[in-house]
Amino acid sequence: MGIVLGPNRYGKAETRVVRVVRDGERHELRDLNVSVALAGDLDGTHLTGDNAGVLPTDTQKNTVYAFAKEHGIDQPEDFGLRLARHFVATQPTIHSARIHIEQYGWRRLGPHSFQRDGAETRTATVTVDGAGEWVVAGLADLVLLNSTDSEFWGYVKDGYTTLPETKDRVLATAVSARWRLASPEADWAASYEGVRAALVTAFVDTYSFSLQQTLYAMGRRVLEERPEVVEVRLALPNKHHLLVDLAPFGLDNPNEVFVAADRPYGLIEGTVLRSDAPSYDGAF
Repeated sequence: MGIVLGPNRYGKAETRVVRVVRDGERHELRDLNVSVALAGDLDGTHLTGDNAGVLPTDTQKNTVYAFAKEHGIDQPEDFGLRLARHFVATQPTIHSARIHIEQYGWRRLGPHSFQRDGAETRTATVTVDGAGEWVVAGLADLVLLNSTDSEFWGYVKDGYTTLPETKDRVLATAVSARWRLASPEADWAASYEGVRAALVTAFVDTYSFSLQQTLYAMGRRVLEERPEVVEVRLALPNKHHLLVDLAPFGLDNPNEVFVAADRPYGLIEGTVLRSDAPSYDGAF
């Protein structure tokens, strides 16, 4: 039986970079967490320790900082594409570059004062290789809650089932969504805001009989409203809100007082895509 080296990549993970744009007294702020992963002709470093084709991960980190200064940071997708194209174009041994970016939001308090935003984290994953360029945008930890218009009943019951059926429950989740763009060129800011709005609107508008139904409605709404998107992948944890038994205190509790349980939780995952979506070789 032979032993061979399989697929591999390497890079610098989670380079934190903050870029301040000083335009007079009014400043702009970009706060990113950038991870680089490179792949190509790297057998030598694995098999014999020959590092002749290896671009040090420290150099990758420095490139992130230098590009933040030289090119600035507007949209994370553009910044990721610029980095990925650079690594593939300048390194003969590197055939594929994947850049994953998390962007943290800040709320403006004044011309040069900011407060860290407690909202969702924006994400972007860019892949550049010999076959093409792909962009997957996304968000994480978008917390949504419907206090009614959610039911759950008619499910399988066996000897271990204790969950009672309900025709009125709190439905809460922390949305993680990633969506694939048809082209590596787009109005990234408008696309992000449009997809986010579609996700939220679908959650609000859907009378839910299951979180799976809500997931599909959210993905479908994105594809109906955003023609630049060809595929949406969603992960929706079911943030259970359990009715507190107040009977020992002589009190009724008609769906008013709940305990928010952080774990364990149901996790619903799914993909909604166009039937004619083009093939994809990049990374989600």
